[in-house]
Amino acid sequence: MAARVYATPEQLTAWTGQPAPPDADRLLARASEDVDDALTTAVYATDALGMPTDPRIVAALADATCAQVEWQQETGDTGTGAAGRWDSVSIGPVSLSGRKDGPTAAGDVDLAPRAHRALRRAGLLPGVIW
Repeated sequence: MAARVYATPEQLTAWTGQPAPPDADRLLARASEDVDDALTTAVYATDALGMPTDPRIVAALADATCAQVEWQQETGDTGTGAAGRWDSVSIGPVSLSGRKDGPTAAGDVDLAPRAHRALRRAGLLPGVIW
């Protein structure tokens, strides 16, 4: 099954007010995976491809995905989760200091605060059944 991607580069441009980066499709796919990981307890109607059918949920997932990409861009993360783990990093001759805490969001994923709020407002966190 193909991975679900909840937002388009056009939606990302509208969200950030900036042109989407050249690798926007990849960033949105990874951010959608992060959103999926945060929704492990959420219940909502989907179509045969697993995409949400309620327009309110569709919008919340798109907003959360765009917020996740925006946050990753601001923190210097490329979607791998590696950025923001150290206070200081040097490449040669390798120097790391001040390791930061890991994820605190649902599903053990580093979820952007705005993404978390979009999902919570839609009733998707902490896994509300309605």
